[in-house]
Amino acid sequence: MSSKNDIKLGVFIAAAGIVILFGKLGVFGFLGRALWPLVILIPGLLLHVLFFSRRSSATVLIPAGILTVYGILFGLCNTWGWGLMKHLWPLLLLGIAVGLYEYSLYASRRIGGLSATAFIMGLLSLVLFIFSLLGTGALYVLGAVLIAAGIWLITGRGKSRDRNKWNKGW
Repeated sequence: MSSKNDIKLGVFIAAAGIVILFGKLGVFGFLGRALWPLVILIPGLLLHVLFFSRRSSATVLIPAGILTVYGILFGLCNTWGWGLMKHLWPLLLLGIAVGLYEYSLYASRRIGGLSATAFIMGLLSLVLFIFSLLGTGALYVLGAVLIAAGIWLITGRGKSRDRNKWNKGW
């Protein structure tokens, strides 16, 4: 019986030595720097599992959606560089929208306007994402489109068809 205990103790001591050696070589520091977004992503996925396995109420879907989207976002930025965040920052708003939308889908009690609020936040996130991809040039494009639309309305292009419809009894 003592030889089994000696083997277990030997394995434990050797494992401790390996952990210390890898720690001194910087392996754990690299893993911590590379994989920290999983600390956010995994709880989000676990909260989804808790709900869909019927072990928790729908309220866990709000943080589950937020944590899952944020974990994926931070994982992308951690992998390909944090310079991506200047374009991907609207996804922070999308995380909240996903959490609220999931809750509005699966909540037993309907809360008026919650899914509409989540949809509007998601749409706003998409619009801001497009603008962030276009950069400051988007404001020039938006300004030019608004000027063209205003001139089109001022010159009466939109009114000629409407006048004919009203005169014919429409």
